[in-house]
Amino acid sequence: MYPALPLNFYLMEVKQASNKKEIEAIIDLRDKILRKPWDQTRDTATDSLEEVSINAFISDETGIVLACGRLQENENKTGQIRFMAVDNSQQGKGLGKKIVEFLEKKGKEIGLKKIELQARENAVDFYKNAGYTIKEKSFLLWGIIQHYLMEKEL
Repeated sequence: MYPALPLNFYLMEVKQASNKKEIEAIIDLRDKILRKPWDQTRDTATDSLEEVSINAFISDETGIVLACGRLQENENKTGQIRFMAVDNSQQGKGLGKKIVEFLEKKGKEIGLKKIELQARENAVDFYKNAGYTIKEKSFLLWGIIQHYLMEKEL
């Protein structure tokens, strides 16, 4: 049984952040989903590569960011997806899949050959369903959250 899609699901488009206000709203969601549950500070939900990365997001009709992800270009035509987050109220509805597909398309457009990411243990199946394979068990974030290095050829 698939979860019910929001009525406006097909109208929800993935956008690329183009200004500071959008990036701040994205960081707010990252903080809420990826940091606060583990008592981490908001500054850990961002880094110095925001301006040179592709920040994708989906917002509702009021402008609230519901899902986001970032693609940065690393060495050797390899991209890295980071900071994937979907609001708790929207998980399981396909928004994360839309973000990943958008970032992969952008990666192809800029000439990337593959994308890597560090998946939290609870997200491994999500990425497997998107065509990523586990390369190795990697690190334990904050001594709590197991991560796996995953990759996909574009």
